[in-house]
Amino acid sequence: MTPPPTSKVVRLLACAFGAGLTVTALAAGPATASPQATAPAQARYTGSAEDAAANKAFFEAVVKSVAAKRAAHPGAAAVTVTYDASGAPSFQQQIANSASIWNASVSNVKLQASSGGGDFAYYEGNDARGSYASTDGHGGGYIFLDYAQNQQYDSTRVTAHETGHVLGLPDHYEGPCSELMSGGGPGPSCTNPNPDANERARVNSLWANGLAKALRGAGVTIG
Repeated sequence: MTPPPTSKVVRLLACAFGAGLTVTALAAGPATASPQATAPAQARYTGSAEDAAANKAFFEAVVKSVAAKRAAHPGAAAVTVTYDASGAPSFQQQIANSASIWNASVSNVKLQASSGGGDFAYYEGNDARGSYASTDGHGGGYIFLDYAQNQQYDSTRVTAHETGHVLGLPDHYEGPCSELMSGGGPGPSCTNPNPDANERARVNSLWANGLAKALRGAGVTIG
């Protein structure tokens, strides 16, 4: 499975892990490579207004996809969000770990692998801007995992962070390592892949009454 053509992609990259400017110093390769380079010093990433807009656009794309498939059961207590990981073969374990972490952390929404497409997809490759969540300009959402950044930073943390955007969480780069959505803000030494209590509560609250609650939280209108 290949990413949408570049000419048609709306790259709302403000959902990035938060350290794209530093990853170009590292050799690019699959996540299984063993990096030897020491991460260069960096200024703390703080995000921007574009970041917030990108988070919202990505979440809306995923919610709309889920809504189209769940219209027959709008009052369901829990919502299943499916993902296609076939476009990121080097990150199969990290993606599976990320889904397990989130599924163990929240109860009102679940992530489930799909072999025949999904509500969003994962892709891999080289991008100097790092890993990010984005939309394809046609209502679809995807997560791009950059090789170099996943060598510089804990790969499961990167993947779980980007997956957090699927569930509606914004970036919070100024947060401590204990916050998953602080992303690359705390630096490469931070390896925590788990959402903290506030992040778990926020996701559970957002999806508390099934899809209808998520739609309202995203400000999305279907129809």
